[in-house]
Amino acid sequence: MRKEVWRFIDSGAGSPSFNMALDEALLDWHSEGKIPPVIRFYGWNPATLSIGYFQKIDKEIDMDAVRQHGLGFVRRPTGGRGVLHEDELTYSVIVSEQHPEMPSTVTEAYRVISEGILKGFQQLGLEAYFAVPKTAEERDSLKNPRSAVCFDAPSWYELVVEGRKVAGSAQTRQKGVILQHGSILLNLDEDKLFSLFKYPNERVKERMQKAFKTKAVAINEISPRKISLKDAVAAFKEGFEEGLNISLEPYSLTAEEMVYVNKLAMEKYESREWNFKR
Repeated sequence: MRKEVWRFIDSGAGSPSFNMALDEALLDWHSEGKIPPVIRFYGWNPATLSIGYFQKIDKEIDMDAVRQHGLGFVRRPTGGRGVLHEDELTYSVIVSEQHPEMPSTVTEAYRVISEGILKGFQQLGLEAYFAVPKTAEERDSLKNPRSAVCFDAPSWYELVVEGRKVAGSAQTRQKGVILQHGSILLNLDEDKLFSLFKYPNERVKERMQKAFKTKAVAINEISPRKISLKDAVAAFKEGFEEGLNISLEPYSLTAEEMVYVNKLAMEKYESREWNFKR
């Protein structure tokens, strides 16, 4: 049986505003029937702190530290918490809510989409599995996270290796389309990450950073061999094809599409109105 063909875009390292604008544009184009479902891989230049749609900057983010580290900054259209995008592979999946393989609930759609990420980790020789919060306390912590840091706790169906979270994802549904994007860490500078958030005092910060080490890990901390970005792209491309039972066809944006994305990036994702609205 012939597999469904989705588009595959490897857009390389883009600016924070371009990255979010392209994800939004792909969602729009898919909702209008102009393009089939899409898997996109990308990186960040400069390294960037992205925050979730609902996060409050004044309360949670140390913008002086963001500037001191020379980081980019952007608010995502998806929920979730703060992510330092540095040495990682970022992915996005754009697919209709009406797709026959997509469950109607957010958590179950996570499970289906994340099957591609699971297979990618297996391609790299890592025994990943899905996190399923078991206790009432774990489930409550998802509704009221104690930390502004994304990788601080696994959500439903996020990927875990040896008990620690290795990929963080967020999802939004707009115009009948699911956009799920996420961060697959190759390496992580924990000190830099924890310097970007506000804490009641230094003791709380130290306690949270110490606890974080038991909850999250980058691929190269646990892989028996060093995984490069090129290795990760190959493994997760194959993983998505296997996990979603699809065939990925490479695609490059047209000049006209690039103009549209750059305009959206400048007008929306570079604006103070969008990034500092909470």
